[in-house]
Amino acid sequence: MLVRWLTRLASLKLTLVILILLGFGIIISYKSEVRTTWELVVPLALFAINLSCAVITRPVFRRQKPLLIFHLALITLILLVGAGRLSYLNGELELAEGEEFSGSLTKSESGPLHWWRLDKFSFVNDGFTIDYDIGVKRGKTVNKVHWTDEAGVVHAEEIGDHHPLVLHGYRFYTSFNKGFAPIFLWLPKNGPPTRGSINLPGYPINLYRQALEWTPPGSSQRLWTMLQFDEVILDPAKPSQFRLPKIHKLVLRSGNERWEMQPGDRHEFKDGTLVYEGLRSWMGYTVFSDWTILWMLATCVVAVLSLAWHFWQKFAAKPWKR
Repeated sequence: MLVRWLTRLASLKLTLVILILLGFGIIISYKSEVRTTWELVVPLALFAINLSCAVITRPVFRRQKPLLIFHLALITLILLVGAGRLSYLNGELELAEGEEFSGSLTKSESGPLHWWRLDKFSFVNDGFTIDYDIGVKRGKTVNKVHWTDEAGVVHAEEIGDHHPLVLHGYRFYTSFNKGFAPIFLWLPKNGPPTRGSINLPGYPINLYRQALEWTPPGSSQRLWTMLQFDEVILDPAKPSQFRLPKIHKLVLRSGNERWEMQPGDRHEFKDGTLVYEGLRSWMGYTVFSDWTILWMLATCVVAVLSLAWHFWQKFAAKPWKR
């Protein structure tokens, strides 16, 4: 009875059905804007069962060791892909220069079994440099960061688009997304002062839209803030580098009121005082976590070597019988 069921589960017709389901799952995942983990995990699990039953019930795998190793590696790879979909994380965050990451993401997508350890560590964005070629083509990004480990030792590193900061299994990469961040001190009439920044829209993508609305912490005052400067930061006619403008001003609006602020200026509202302290940069990061990647690499190496072994045995020259 058991053998009969195993034989049915090893059917090539079932394999075809599973591959069709997997194809639909991939299409749904590609076109969907929401998380689609189970559309991939379920067909992958069925594929692993189907292939495992084929290995168990067909003697050819037991007679040919390279072929057996290849299919076992293939089963392991399928299971690892499914496990990765259940536990992965893709995320984004933004940090102003001097700001500390404290576990919050601006955008994230993860598997239902992701362990969420982002609150177990922190790091500080110490600033960055980005070179641009003629035509404002972004070149190398070098972002300095530092963090303190569990033993209290301070570490410093330079990261970029292809050289990540790796902490507790999470990989932090710089991205094309960056811009300017005005720093404010909010002095409420009731409560402690709060220092913070607002990240204006990315530059130079939003070259002429350096404005946004925000509300000071604990206040009901809605503020529209725009950064104004006249100098060319990134010249398309020659190589340049991302930097802060030498001269700038902030235009703030609230209702029918409008005023301009330079670093050091302050403005009083009914529930507190806003002090503009200066302008800094902010960097956007992408976060990635998937513990299965190295295991998949090792499994692929085993699969390739075993398949090479199989074909070497199959096509190797053999002496004729006399």
